[in-house]
Amino acid sequence: MQGAETLKKMLRDSQRVVFFGGAGVSTESGIPDFRSEDGLYRLKYPYPPEEMLSHRFFMAHTEAFYRFYREKMLCLQAEPNTAHIKLAQWEAQGTLSCVITQNIDGLHQKAGSRNVLELHGSVYRNHCMQCGRFYGVDAVSGSAGVPYCTCGGIIKPDVVLYGEPLEESVTARAAAEIRQADMLIIGGTSLAVYPAAGLVRHFSGRYLVLINKGAAALDTEADLILRENIGDVFSKI
Repeated sequence: MQGAETLKKMLRDSQRVVFFGGAGVSTESGIPDFRSEDGLYRLKYPYPPEEMLSHRFFMAHTEAFYRFYREKMLCLQAEPNTAHIKLAQWEAQGTLSCVITQNIDGLHQKAGSRNVLELHGSVYRNHCMQCGRFYGVDAVSGSAGVPYCTCGGIIKPDVVLYGEPLEESVTARAAAEIRQADMLIIGGTSLAVYPAAGLVRHFSGRYLVLINKGAAALDTEADLILRENIGDVFSKI
């Protein structure tokens, strides 16, 4: 309880709070992460999941990509958990300035958060690679094989695949939010995925808080470290 009380005090003392989250934020909603014992990297497929989620694989084996993507990446029945809901409440109260997420599941918005920067895109946005027409998630989840646009082009999810760059406008906004924050809460991530994880280096504010069950890259620099599930921590605040 002591750690939660310290976090409460830091929140009261802060004027501009930013949250930076990873897969651990959504695992409590039933969405698997990539590197845990039960994560996607441990599953048995003809190709390693990291390869199947690469731009090269998408272009060379589009139908196989979509089989994996529909089965393992589209978790459309998942509901926001305590962490998502608490963050949305903090934003509504004026405590939280922004959520920066590495997740693509849309659960922060589903919980009510408005200022969400999705570093790796979203499964809810898709576009035609030929004409650029926008499609919702139903165009992918409700189709079989490779989804095609009415123009004949392939529909591609607006998610950042391995080998693709992050969207510059999103990373620029994320870096600006982190620079302006006097408190940065990093939750549910070991900060192992770059370049997204490198954004936290822009922080020079007062309080750096890490909430993660395992070790994270900035452990030695944090003002507060909580080795717990993020939902458990937030339920105490």
